[in-house]
Amino acid sequence: MTELGRSHFTVRLTIPNRSGCLGQVTGIIGQHGGNIGAVDIVRVTDTHLIRDITFFCQGPEKAEEIIERIREIKDLEVGNISDRVFLIHLGGKIEMRSKLPLKTRSDLAMAYTPGVARVCTAIHKDPEKVYSLTSKKNTVAVVSDGSAVLGLGDIGPKAAMPVMEGKAQLFKTFAGVDAWPICLDCRTSDEIVAAVKAIAPTFGGINLEDISAPRCFEIEDRLKAELDIPVFHDDQHGTAVVMIAGLINALRIVDKQAKDVRVVMAGVGAAGTACMNMMRGLGIEQIIGCDRSGALYAGRDGMNTAKEQFAAVTNPDRLSGSLKEVLNGADIFIGLSGPGLLNANDIKSMAKDPIVFAMSNPTPEITPEEAGPHVAVMATGRSDYPNQINNVLCFPGIFRGALDCRATEITEEMKMAAAQAIAGCISSAELCPEYVIPGVFDTRVPELVADAVAQVARRQDVAR
Repeated sequence: MTELGRSHFTVRLTIPNRSGCLGQVTGIIGQHGGNIGAVDIVRVTDTHLIRDITFFCQGPEKAEEIIERIREIKDLEVGNISDRVFLIHLGGKIEMRSKLPLKTRSDLAMAYTPGVARVCTAIHKDPEKVYSLTSKKNTVAVVSDGSAVLGLGDIGPKAAMPVMEGKAQLFKTFAGVDAWPICLDCRTSDEIVAAVKAIAPTFGGINLEDISAPRCFEIEDRLKAELDIPVFHDDQHGTAVVMIAGLINALRIVDKQAKDVRVVMAGVGAAGTACMNMMRGLGIEQIIGCDRSGALYAGRDGMNTAKEQFAAVTNPDRLSGSLKEVLNGADIFIGLSGPGLLNANDIKSMAKDPIVFAMSNPTPEITPEEAGPHVAVMATGRSDYPNQINNVLCFPGIFRGALDCRATEITEEMKMAAAQAIAGCISSAELCPEYVIPGVFDTRVPELVADAVAQVARRQDVAR
């Protein structure tokens, strides 16, 4: 486990001023899987030293175990324990700032009353001026009901807030877009659609996030039809765009054509459906989706409406059987399901030079350590392995491009252009099995994606 996968804690200790006591503390941390980050003296008394000791370990449970062992040291007192993750969330992670100073009466008179009335009147006469005279042109609402938060499930709107604030940070950091978390206490599709339509005049785009399937499909479709600003469900389409970008380059590595490969997918929910649609757009014809009951095919029992629609356009040969059975001879595995579904023998059963995108987070369907010796290209959703399939490569640039050209929607062609732009960041000279997708901090990506998206929007006449 790298430091990226570890948690960072600081504990304040009142330690007896006697030889070897600090060594006992550091020894316990090391014996229980922790790494010392820093040891700082806060205050010294005649009998004790007050120290802040920072250490890394694998999660809060391990930290509690370490601290309980430290408490057993004679005459030592454990004070405040700080989890760095919680510290950076204190007070929230975002704020609103004024772009203009308000220092004089004249400033106030122009920014607010009475001057602002003239601007309001101008927009009333010509509603399109809202884009040039307000922040609408650069704002996105990050909307969630907290019903399907990654790795946490249905935790509700309040508990979803830190995720949505984080999303807003990513928008601003990577593409300069001002995004705001909108967490709705709504449970039905009608309520969510009505709420988003009501706030839409404020925003230039809507990013739907962590809304459970199959409601997310209906909500997105209805909002796209009823609003004149871009609506994008990132859990679906962001995942699909970045996956396709990686797949484009992975196919270059193994020298296979999209029309010739067979894909097996584990997970046919929101993200799986979007990935399937984009793979079909790329020219892949042989796609087999699997759920807990095995392969989906037209006419299979036990499928809901979304799965029936998935099966209707996939698995043309109507192959049946378990995931492991239909994986035999496949060229590509796409995992959007859960941990530990496959083993090395399953990968060995695939076609020559298999491509494995095991994207379940935090634990993939099969780890790179187990699959690595048997695959041509391996990708995961994790930041501590090569080839991370991370939506941040996609959504900031897509919205940047859509906002810049005032797009009314984000089309399939715009998504494919984004995927091609991401893939194109890696030159032929750079391309290798450990580098089929750019890193999340590659500053070229958002700009290239934005340009590609805006060009297609203009070509399709969805740009204003």
